[in-house]
Parts: sequence; C-alpha cells; structure tokens
Amino acid sequence: MDSVKVEISTSLNLEIPQIDSLNNVLRSESQSSSRFPKNAIRTSLQASTLDAIFATIFSITTGGILLSNFLVELDASPVIFGMLSSIPMLVNLIQPLGAYISERTTSRFQYSALVYGISRLFWLFLVTGIICKSWGLINSQQLVILTLVIVFFSHLVGGLGCASWMSWLAIIVPRRLRGRYFGIRNSAASLTNLLCVPLAGFAVSHWFGGTLQGYGVVLFVGILFGLVSLGCQYFKIDVNPQLQNTYIEVTRNKDNVGVIHELPLPKNKENDQNSHFWIFLLYFSLWMLAFNLCAPFVNLYLLETLNIDVGWVTVYSSLQAGANLLMVVFWGKLADKLGNRPILIFVGIIVAVTPLFWFGIGNRNLDIWLWLPLLHIFIGGTGAAVDLCNNNLQIGVTPVRNQSIYFAIAAAIAGVTGALGTTIGGFIAQSPHFGGLLGLFALSSICRLAALIPLVFIREQVTGDR
Repeated sequence: MDSVKVEISTSLNLEIPQIDSLNNVLRSESQSSSRFPKNAIRTSLQASTLDAIFATIFSITTGGILLSNFLVELDASPVIFGMLSSIPMLVNLIQPLGAYISERTTSRFQYSALVYGISRLFWLFLVTGIICKSWGLINSQQLVILTLVIVFFSHLVGGLGCASWMSWLAIIVPRRLRGRYFGIRNSAASLTNLLCVPLAGFAVSHWFGGTLQGYGVVLFVGILFGLVSLGCQYFKIDVNPQLQNTYIEVTRNKDNVGVIHELPLPKNKENDQNSHFWIFLLYFSLWMLAFNLCAPFVNLYLLETLNIDVGWVTVYSSLQAGANLLMVVFWGKLADKLGNRPILIFVGIIVAVTPLFWFGIGNRNLDIWLWLPLLHIFIGGTGAAVDLCNNNLQIGVTPVRNQSIYFAIAAAIAGVTGALGTTIGGFIAQSPHFGGLLGLFALSSICRLAALIPLVFIREQVTGDR
C-alpha cells in the first residue's frame, strides 16, 4: 500500500533531481492528487471500484428487500419497519463526531478499517441469533429486537467513518476525472446490485432449511464480502489527514535543483471555499427536504391509489435502476466537460416538475404498458445526474482543511432535513385538506424549484484552484 508519511513543517525541502518529470505530473493532475504518482492513483481508483462492488454485496444482504423479508418472516409490526427506515437517516448526526476524531488520526486507511470492520462484524451477532432461533433458544420477537439493535449500532459505528472515507476518496480522485470516475464506480455498484439481489433472493427462498436459515447463510457470505471490500482499501493510497491542511509548491534553488515546499493553505482561499460550501449546504438541505416530501410515497400511490399489481411495480423499479445504471456514466463524462452546477440546474428543474407527471397517470392499459415504464426510465436517468453531480459538487466546494468535518456537517443536516421531509409528507398525505398524495406531489414540485435557487450563487471550483 502506498502511504504518505511526511511530517508537516512550515517548509519541507526535498531535493528532486528530475524536476521536469515531477512538474509534468503536477501539471497533469489536480492539486488534491498532485503529490501522488499516476500509477498509485490508477491502482487506488481500481481498488476503490472493487471496494464499491464488494461493499454493495454486503449492503444487499444487510438491508433492502432481504432484510425486510426476514422481518416479515418474523411477523414484525409496521412500527419495526418504520424504525428500520429511520435509523440510517438519524445516525447521520454522529458523523461530525466521527470527522472530528478522524482528523486527529494519521491514517485514513487504519481509521476506515477499524470503524467499518467493527460495524460489519456486528452482523455476526445476527447470524448467531438466527442459529439460536433455529435451535429454539430465542423466539421471533427477541430476534426482531436483536435485529433492530444490530442495525442501530452497525449504522452508528459506520457513521463515524463516512466523512473520513469521503474525504479520503476526494483527495485521491483527480478533479478532471471526478465525474467520469464516480460515474463508472456508481455504475459498477448498480450493476452488482441488479445481478446479486435476484440471486440472493433465490438462494434465501430455496434454501433447504427454510428462509430464515437461508438468510443467515446469505448474510454470513455478505459479511465476508464486506471484509473483502475493506481489504481492497489496503491498495489505495493511504492519506495522513494532517497533510490535507497543506499544499505543494515547487521552486528551484540557486543550483537549479527542484525543491518541494509543503505550506499551510492560504486563508483567503479557505474563506472563499467556506462561503461556497455553506451556500451548497443551504441548497442540499432544502433539496433533501423537498425531495423527500413525496419520494417515499410514490410506491404507495401506485399500489394503493392506482391499485397496480406489486409485480408491475417491481418491474418499474428495475427499469428505473437500469436507466440509472446506463446514464450515470454519460452524466459523469458530461460533468467533466461542463461542470456539475450547470447540469444540476438544468436537470434539477426537470426533476422538480417530474412529480406533476403523476397527475396524468392512471391504471389504464396504456398507462401500465407505456407511460409508467417511460416515466420510471425518465426518473432513473435524471436521478442519476442529480445524485452524481450533488456528490461531485460537494467535493468541489468543500475546503481541504478539515474536509471530513465539512462532509459530516452536510450529511448530518441533510439527514435531518430528509427525515423531516418524510415526516411532513406523511402528515400531508393523510390530510384531505391538501388533496392527498397528488397535492403532496404538487407541493414537492414547488419546493424543489425553490431549493435550486442557491445553486445560482455557487462558483464551482475548477482545476488548479487548490
């Protein structure tokens, strides 16, 4: 594993005999990754992509439809499912603490391996619980409670590492390749999800010992893949968080020998970045609030209001995921050429008015066979642009100094506003005074358009700003 182990001082001088080749590397890469060799960056990006694939397999077995089906088999109440969906958003509040701790460490890899290793090993307790249930040592209700406890502590501990991991990846990925790389990485994770969910579901449902035992076996395999994903991180460049508070300057001495200086980041540059970050945070928190007003209730509208068969809803979800998979690479390449902010404004307006399309949708044959599939494909394609560009723009406007703390603040506030949007949407959907779900969709559309206004005041950072 490549590692940065340089101690920081006011001026660090290293004689570089071949200064011309070093200058070529510094000019060809973004400032955040200019201190790393190209081969090391290439290996790190490949390792990060493999990390995403194996981590996706772990996530499939510890959440989504498999975990929901497991709780259904245990006769869990609707309250349990509500708690299950709210835990991941609420534990985002722990991220600032995790960022604060990570900034005082000297290795992103060691911190990530420790935090995520503990978080993923927690699920071994559920495997043990399933074994105890099979032997009659505990009942279904106790296993449900154990599941909730594991979900809570796993996400809580994992939340301590999210901001540090994002800051680690942000400094490794060159700015000029950021959109393309994250597009490919997200596409690989989406493809893994599409292939592995049906395979894992088939394995659970056809396990000779029953679905509960089948889930236990699949969960154990998922935990192993989760640990393998941490092993992939070993091949990424290890970053000392303290070095993110400096920048590299190359000069020549009187003997015409290149000298590297690692200097503190200029205060004026940091203050300029701060202002754009807070504007982005205003936009992102408002967007999460507006988006979650109606997003969780679309399937409810299809199943309950339109009375469409659940099989069709599953097909529509697959079409949406497929469109996301295909379009995310395209949006990544386009973002590298045009920037993330213009795409967010243009596509954001389209996504904002999308909830209004539900007003013309019914349960007629034409809607079921044509308009609903097209609408879900449209949502998947545009949603890929918003998700990717939001992530890239956040990285671009976040100051390098104590970067993980900024990421943690954004995640915590977005988690709170997203949960608030879901809660408000639930009350509005039940109130006849607002027109039910269609009234909620209209309100969400208006709020989404309003949330885009702060984007006008953000100056996206370009290559060489840092």
